Formats: sequence, structure tokens, C-alpha cells
Amino acid sequence: MLTRQFATLVRAGLTLEECLNVLIEQSESAKTRTVVAGVRGRVLEGQSLARGMATFPDAFPEIFRSMVDAGEQSGKLAEVLERLADYAENREALRQKVMLAFIYPVLVSVVAVVVISLLMIKVVPEVTRVFTSTGQTLPLVTRALILSSDILRVTAPFWLGGILAGLIGFRVALRNQAARSRWHALLLRLPVIGRLTRGVNAARFSDTLGILTASGVPLLNALQSAVAVVNNLPMRAAVEDTARQVREGGSLSRALGKTKLFPPLVVHLIASGESTGQL
Repeated sequence: MLTRQFATLVRAGLTLEECLNVLIEQSESAKTRTVVAGVRGRVLEGQSLARGMATFPDAFPEIFRSMVDAGEQSGKLAEVLERLADYAENREALRQKVMLAFIYPVLVSVVAVVVISLLMIKVVPEVTRVFTSTGQTLPLVTRALILSSDILRVTAPFWLGGILAGLIGFRVALRNQAARSRWHALLLRLPVIGRLTRGVNAARFSDTLGILTASGVPLLNALQSAVAVVNNLPMRAAVEDTARQVREGGSLSRALGKTKLFPPLVVHLIASGESTGQL
């Protein structure tokens, strides 16, 4: 929203100082006002907008600063800011779709486990008392169900403790770079999750690379910025190796294709863009 407002103000012909003043007055967040005021202070000192933003790297990531710098140098700051606003909105929409894709099956699984556990712990013992009071001989399947219920009631605290300890251990293990890289590599090999992970990271990479090059950012700088938006570590390492090969004079599409990690469609589109000069 802030980027969209900034683009509108620049498009209207206001100076950078006037634009930043309006954004400060318009913002309802004290943190945002502090950041924008800091950028305005750097601009008033004679620094460029991009350099002023570099003082606040947490608020303005590298892709943002690179595009703003390219926009200032080309005199197309308003156009670049509009592209950035579109980019941010598209990324947020993609993030929400991915979250929904992951949350729904997890939520269904959790509800199913909770319901089955409650049935085994609460309902089955009541049914058992009814059968026991009648003195009937129970079928094998029923006896097995009752035995499972008894085992679950006795071992439930241990199961919960084990699951909790496993989750904590998993989170701690992922703090290690090597362990996290192995986990990310495993995700890529899973049937459904792997395809989703590849697609999401490839979309982030291609969108970022496209918007940077379209804004006039040199390809090597664009690749360096695009590395940061790839969350999967093996795919990020592949992009870093691709950037190295391009720096040495290699083809972007050929280097990216050798990694075997990005969808063929992405590689072919990049190859087409390279051949036509419209990457």
C-alpha cells in the first residue's frame, strides 16, 4: 500500500521531499513513520533515495533498493515504484495461496487425529462397559479395538510428550545450515510437496528477475537480488552457481537448466528471452 501511494505521488509530479512528507502524515504506523522520516533525512542531506533506503535494510530489501536505484538513474522512478507495488501484491497473493494449500490438509489431518483419539479414549470405554455388563462374547475385531483403546489411554501422555519433543528437536536441528539443506533437498523429492516447492520458488525467482531486468537493473545484479527470494536452499545454491557461470560469460538458461531443479518451462522461457533480447 505504501509503495502504491509513493508511486502515485511521484507520478503526480511531487518532489521526493514532498512525497515522503505525505507518506509520513498518511501512515498510521509509528514504525513506518520513523523509517520514512529517516529516509527523508538522508534525502535532505543530498543522498539518493536508494541510498537513504539502504540505511533501513530490514524495511527495504535489496530488490527494492536495486529497483529504486535503477528508477532514479533512468528517470522512471514512478514506473518502477508501480512495478514494485504490483510485485509486492502478487507475492502476497502467492503467499496466501501457498499457505492455504498447506494449511488445509494439515488442519484436516489434525482434526481427524483428535476425533479418533477422543473416540478411542472416551467413547470406546463406555461401549466396552455395556458389552461387559451383558456378558456376551465379543468378536475379534471388537476386542482388538478395545485393546487399542486401552493402550492409547495408558500411553497417550508418552505419545504427546514424544511428539512435542520431536517437534522441538526438529526446530533446533533446522537451525543448522547443513541439516536445513538436507531437509529442503528431501522436500524437493516428495511427490506433491516437491512439485509445489519447485513451483513456488521458481515463480519467486522468475518474477523477481523479470521485474528487475525490466526496470533496468543489470543481469548480474538482478541475479544477486533474486537469490534472496529463493527460500529452498538447494535451489538457492543453484541460482548462486548460475550467477557465477553468467559472470564468467555463460548463458543464463543453459546454466539454470544444468541444475535440474527449475521447471523446464521456466528454463525455456528464459532461453527464449535471451535469444530475442527481451529477457
